[in-house]
Amino acid sequence: MAIVESIRAEFLRYKGLGEKAIAQLDAARLSAPAPGGGNSVATICWHMSGNFRSRFTDFLTTDGEKPWRKRDQEFEPRAVTSEELLATWEDGWRVLLATLETLTDDDLERAVRIRGQSLLVREALLRALAHASYHVGQIVYAARIALGDQWTYLSIPPGQSERYNQQPTLDRPPSG
Repeated sequence: MAIVESIRAEFLRYKGLGEKAIAQLDAARLSAPAPGGGNSVATICWHMSGNFRSRFTDFLTTDGEKPWRKRDQEFEPRAVTSEELLATWEDGWRVLLATLETLTDDDLERAVRIRGQSLLVREALLRALAHASYHVGQIVYAARIALGDQWTYLSIPPGQSERYNQQPTLDRPPSG
């Protein structure tokens, strides 16, 4: 598997985890602050979408921090429906995934700019993947805490490791 394709598969794995957590929440829980006054799931999704749209629009030719991005607004509290949240979430992921479709491993040593800083494409992609995994982890954690005993585990439920090890399929990135 090519490196860019591997990175794309990991992004898709985290996208799927985020969506499985989001799907368990009603609109009130999507908009509620996380424990300790942290960002709501809606806020995190707005931020991720804004980040992906900014970073990956004209990825190879313009600075990744676009002048039209309103980053501070991404962190404002908001009440949203599940449909609104998923539409915003998809807007960002669509831009990211479309850009990844255009890249090849030959592009990994090219330079791009983010906030005026020069990075190699491979560095920018790894930074974005780490950023996505960080925020998806926040989404999963916030959803897990909000739902308590109603939570449906996204990977191996407690006490199921041996059963899972007999047929380990959850750690494979989705195809497509």
